[in-house]
Amino acid sequence: MKISTLFRVIFVTFCVVCVLGEEVEQQEKGSPVQFEANVKTMLDMLIGSLYTNRDIFLRELISNGSDALDKIRFLYLTKPKEPKADNGDAPTMDIRISSNKEDRTLVMRDGGIGMTKEEMGKNLGTLGTSGTKEFLEKLKESQGDEKLIGQFGVGFYSAFLVADKVRVASKSDDSDKQWVWESRADGSFFLYPDSRGNTLGRGTEITLELRKDADEYLDQDKLKEIVHHYSEFIHFPIYLQIEKKEKVPKKADDSAAEEKKSEEGDVEEKKDDEKKDEEMEEVTTYDWELINENKPIWTRPASEIKEDEYNKFYKALTKDHDDPMYYTHFSAEGEVQFKALLFIPGRAPYNVFDTSTLQANIRLYVRRVFITDEFKDLLPRYLNFIKGVVDSDDLPLHVSRELLQENRILKIIKRKLVRKALGMLQEIADNDKKIEEKKSGDKKDDAESDEDKKDDDDSEDEDKETGGKKQKDILFPKFWDEFGKNMRLGMIEDGSNRARLTKLLRYKSSKSEDKYVSLEDYVERMPESQKAIYFIAAESMEKIKQSPVLNDAIQRDVEVLYMIDAIDEYVVSHVTDFASKKLVNLAKEDPDFETDKDRKKYDKYIKKKYDKLTKWFKDLLGPEKATRVILTKRKTPEAMILSTPTHGVSANMARIMRGQALGDKNQESDAKRTVELNRLHPLVDEVFKRVQADEKDDTAGDIAMVLYDVAALQNGFDVKDTLALSKRMNKLLRASVDIPADAALLDENLSEFDAEIAADGTEEAESSGDDSDSETPEESEKEATSEEEN
Repeated sequence: MKISTLFRVIFVTFCVVCVLGEEVEQQEKGSPVQFEANVKTMLDMLIGSLYTNRDIFLRELISNGSDALDKIRFLYLTKPKEPKADNGDAPTMDIRISSNKEDRTLVMRDGGIGMTKEEMGKNLGTLGTSGTKEFLEKLKESQGDEKLIGQFGVGFYSAFLVADKVRVASKSDDSDKQWVWESRADGSFFLYPDSRGNTLGRGTEITLELRKDADEYLDQDKLKEIVHHYSEFIHFPIYLQIEKKEKVPKKADDSAAEEKKSEEGDVEEKKDDEKKDEEMEEVTTYDWELINENKPIWTRPASEIKEDEYNKFYKALTKDHDDPMYYTHFSAEGEVQFKALLFIPGRAPYNVFDTSTLQANIRLYVRRVFITDEFKDLLPRYLNFIKGVVDSDDLPLHVSRELLQENRILKIIKRKLVRKALGMLQEIADNDKKIEEKKSGDKKDDAESDEDKKDDDDSEDEDKETGGKKQKDILFPKFWDEFGKNMRLGMIEDGSNRARLTKLLRYKSSKSEDKYVSLEDYVERMPESQKAIYFIAAESMEKIKQSPVLNDAIQRDVEVLYMIDAIDEYVVSHVTDFASKKLVNLAKEDPDFETDKDRKKYDKYIKKKYDKLTKWFKDLLGPEKATRVILTKRKTPEAMILSTPTHGVSANMARIMRGQALGDKNQESDAKRTVELNRLHPLVDEVFKRVQADEKDDTAGDIAMVLYDVAALQNGFDVKDTLALSKRMNKLLRASVDIPADAALLDENLSEFDAEIAADGTEEAESSGDDSDSETPEESEKEATSEEEN
């Protein structure tokens, strides 16, 4: 037997064994039993679980109408027709909504593709069946992929959220009759020819008999609000029937009017007006009002859109009265395709850091149908001031359209949005630089640095930049004043984009007090010998200028950045370096400006010479007041400077931490203190001489403690024992003017006071006797009488 034949025999034997095994297993289990389902209960559960907001029903019905219009438009590109209703009216490519308060019905009509009897029974009578999905499958087999909205077959049933009964009339080009589908969501439906005949010509009309608790959907303002919120940017026009009440003249017979005119003749003007009012009657008129006037401009090429259109769209989107500061319009291509339009407001809202505001800044659309604005993770918290829209054609959806099916897609969109948002901010900064160079006549190379290119090349997909605001004036200083705190927060929270954010940081400095500088500007003009980027953090510019450590840097011609925001030191702790230069806080212990080797040898000699003084200070102050005592290398007129260890909490940071509502009030203990002695100061030199002569010299101790407390106040630390400070100051002041330390208070001399009073009394009497303007007895009597009457 050949090997191939043997394999065939083995395979057939295996199949026979499998079949026999299944039959045996089936005989053991018995015959299968079909599930029984209560369709009404399942429908209630389905609708209730998918849709938590009843307003969604109108969005779903409008989306179905939009799909129907898209389908017929696609089909008519190759086979155009002109269908008409029995009344002669041709169907229109729009969606029309009307309500009737007397009948408590809501009607929505579209001129879309319509449905045949079989399609209505299949699509409306079977849960989970979608005509759109079937239509897409046919398109894929024939010509291509035309993406539409409804692909799950459940959106229509959201109508039962507000309706007890739903009636659908539809006319298709493939059907001779207009058919009606009717149901109360009780597990059954009716399907019958429409007794009205062909009233649609082509399309679908949905009539909702509203529940008793759904009267709000008969209100025209409520319908407008829902359409504006969810379907404002649908490609097709949406009209709402508006009811108006007007006063019009009563109709009268011509003969009666002529007879009345001949009898009355000429009358007064006032009587004519009164009669005219009496002859008016109030009538109800109906008209169609276009609801979705604002067009989705993000779908158009940026070259065709003017700045005024962007401003108008921004105001309609955000209800802001001011124009946006800046905007960017782009489309992302690659793994996920979407279009986006992002705006920077003209000013920061008062509640910019309120987490609830994250829900309404970025609106997510799928083919211009609003999905949600409640994605808190679509943009990080520090970018919550950016407003705009994101529209994706191929975003996969959960059947409810309120939950995305794939979180991975959201992460990709978020990454691209953040990158584009930061790119927009960098574009503003670059434009500022170009404007400044143009004004100064300095033409520099505008090519990106290698680091910028590296940042831009880390994207997996190519994004097509379609446009942004044409910048005429310098904007970034204004942006930094409004949203600088957001950028600082991003430095802390967004580690993946920290390199981009670092380039956006702006500060004023000792060489630029009236203008912001970037870290890049600082590095460009610093000398090659400078080792680091130096800064001072305090609560205000005035405090910084009063800082003793600033004088040293200014004398050395070193530029110092001024950081006055409470979050600045948190930010700097997340920036290890910039352009290979470390950021150094001048409030930290003795920054090393010296580079001369000979100078360093001299410093070692000085350190050894004053070793006894530093040890004496360390013992006097104790470990709580001084972790280290060193000789300062700073050029300062002060006798002593208090700083903090390089890796410790600064005095400014400790102050901020203590000021927090839930902060530890004992955070001062975390601000360790380093005492820097200025050996060239006369007072320090005096203490040094006294310590060499007698380490227990009381005057030396008092001077040292006063210098310490004064230095603490100057450098932002607290003085806990203010009573001891006042006593030492009092003692030293007495000694300076040769007053004994134990001199008591002076006694009061009452005899001098009595003599002065007596002298004043004599002078007063003399003055009273010489007064020529004294009152006469008659005047005195009149005054007394007047006072008694009063």
